[in-house]
Amino acid sequence: MDVCDALALRGSRLSNIRGATAPARNTLSYANTHRDPKLMEQLFWETLKQMESSAPNFGPKGRYVSVPRRFKRAIHAIDSSTIALVANCMDWAKHRRSKAAAKLHLRLDLQSFLPRFAVVEEAAHHDTTRAKECCAGIREGEIVVFDKAYVDFSHLFHLDQRGVWWVTRAKDNMAYRCVKCLEPNTSKGIVRDEIIELTISKSRKDYPQTFRLVVAIVEIDGKQVEMTFISNNFNWAASSVAGLYQARWGIEVFFKQIKQTLKLSGFIGYSKNAIQWQVWAALLVWLLARFQAFRSTWSHSFLRLMALLRSHTWDLIQIGDLLEFHGTAGGLPRMMATPDQAYLPGLAPR
Repeated sequence: MDVCDALALRGSRLSNIRGATAPARNTLSYANTHRDPKLMEQLFWETLKQMESSAPNFGPKGRYVSVPRRFKRAIHAIDSSTIALVANCMDWAKHRRSKAAAKLHLRLDLQSFLPRFAVVEEAAHHDTTRAKECCAGIREGEIVVFDKAYVDFSHLFHLDQRGVWWVTRAKDNMAYRCVKCLEPNTSKGIVRDEIIELTISKSRKDYPQTFRLVVAIVEIDGKQVEMTFISNNFNWAASSVAGLYQARWGIEVFFKQIKQTLKLSGFIGYSKNAIQWQVWAALLVWLLARFQAFRSTWSHSFLRLMALLRSHTWDLIQIGDLLEFHGTAGGLPRMMATPDQAYLPGLAPR
C-alpha cells in the first residue's frame, strides 16, 4: 500500500522513466506472488559482468583492507546471514517454533569485495547443505575461508583434491591426534602449530590425510582470545593462517551494509518469490551504488553514500555530479551567517 501510494504521489517524476505509471495494489500483490525472482538474479549477475568488463579496476579497487597483502590469488569468504521476517504465518520460511526467516548464502571475493555466488532460501537448512554449491566455482590455487558451521570433512577433502586452499575454525568436539609438532612463533601470538590426523573412523574415512592445526591468540572486540584454526596448507606461516581467517570479517561487513543500509528488515510481500525478489533487488542497488562511488572517486562511507542517494531519489540530478559535490575534501559549502558577509541585492550596508 505504502509503495503504491508513494509512487502515485510522484506520478509526474515516475513518467519520465519510459512513461512508467504507479501500479495498483492488486497488480503489485500479484506480481510479488507470481513473478520469477530469477529475472532479478540474472539481472544482478549480468550487471556485475558488464561493470567489470567496462571498468577492469572496479573490482581490485574495493579490496577488503584486512586481507594480508602478500596473497595475490583470489580469497573467497563464505558465510550465511539470516534475515528475520515479521510474519509468523509463512510456512515456506518457518524457522524454529514461532518465527519465520530467510537465509542468504554468499561467496564474497575479498580481493575485489564483490559477490561471486549467492543463494536465497528458507533458513531451516543447515549451512553445510550449501557448502559444496558455494565452493563450486573456486579455481585451483585460490583460497576459501569459512566459519566452522560449514565444516564437512568430506567436502574439505574434495576441496583439497581440487587444489583449493581452505582455512576454517576447528569444532570444539573434533577428535584428532598430533602427528608432528612445528615450532610456534610466540612473538606473533601463535600458541601451537601442529600437523594432525583425525581419529574417529567416520571422520578419518571422510578426510584420510593429515592437515594443519594452529592455535593463536587473536584480538576480538579489544579482548585477547585463543582460537583454533585448521587448514590444508603446510607452507604458510602460522600467523598467515590466523590472518586469513580474521579477514573473513569482510563478509560480515558486507552483510551489515546490505541489511542495515538497504533496510532488509521490512518486506513488501511475504511469499517466497517476493522475499527473493527484494533480496536480489537490494543486492543490485548495492552494486549500482558502489559502482557510482567508484566512478566518482567517493571517499566517504557506504552508509553516507546511501543516505545521500535516498535523500535525492526523486530529484532530477546527475548522480555523478551529486557525489562529486558532496565528496570534495573540503566538505559541504558553508553559509555566511552575519549581515556584513551576506545580503540581498540593493540592501548592502551603507
